[in-house]
Amino acid sequence: MKVSLIITTYNRPDALKLVLKSALKQHRLPHEIVVADDGSGEETANVIQEAAKKSAVPILHAWQEDEGFRAAMSRNRAAAMSSGEYIVMIDGDMVLHPLFIKDHIEAAEPGTFVQGGRVLLSEEATKEAIIKSRISFSIFSKSIKNRKNALRCTLLSSLFSRKSRSLKGIRTCNFALFREDLLAVNGFDNRFVGWGREDSEFAARLLNSGMVRKDLRFAAIAYHLYHKESPREALKENDRRLERTIKERLVRCEDGIDRFMKDNI
Repeated sequence: MKVSLIITTYNRPDALKLVLKSALKQHRLPHEIVVADDGSGEETANVIQEAAKKSAVPILHAWQEDEGFRAAMSRNRAAAMSSGEYIVMIDGDMVLHPLFIKDHIEAAEPGTFVQGGRVLLSEEATKEAIIKSRISFSIFSKSIKNRKNALRCTLLSSLFSRKSRSLKGIRTCNFALFREDLLAVNGFDNRFVGWGREDSEFAARLLNSGMVRKDLRFAAIAYHLYHKESPREALKENDRRLERTIKERLVRCEDGIDRFMKDNI
């Protein structure tokens, strides 16, 4: 199965460098990596170019102009550029366990989207990781939060991974689904501008289409580098979009990935 790994980023080249390093150390490499860049500067482009020179798989750069927080649109651009039949999405501050892609492949099921967890690194641990170019962490590492999320165990994963139709805790920082399912709902809604709810609204339409959610536990481990919280001025409007999708049981968004598909046929 060909996997496209989509990494969202915005002007954080030091973190992206670690994330790409961890992606290229996977026991099971993705078919390709697509960086969904929400308007970063030249330093980020240089990080991507340098990683591409050393990579055994293609690394593509889907860039858009910086016009505010437009993660939804940036993911659509990247997904339209991708060619894998299965899409794994992470944020550009998620350092991956070496078996991350392998775990997602094994968790893939038709009619199901996968929500993975994250291990939170402290500000101190994040600074140290960036200075030392460190991508190796474990359940015993210092300065990590929700430590149980750092435990990888196949038996525990089979026992505690659960399916549901809940939107609680949806985060596309560790998320996967088949490409055809993403296209069926027209991807993310490009109209989401500003932090918040674009991922929940996307998941709501997937559920409305008849899919189910799988919460993957004790597998697909990823370590979240510390950052300050994003401004939330747009949250009220974004909440209204989410509520409409839930109330009207919408499946396809009006302005989605189809805007970019013509450029990638």
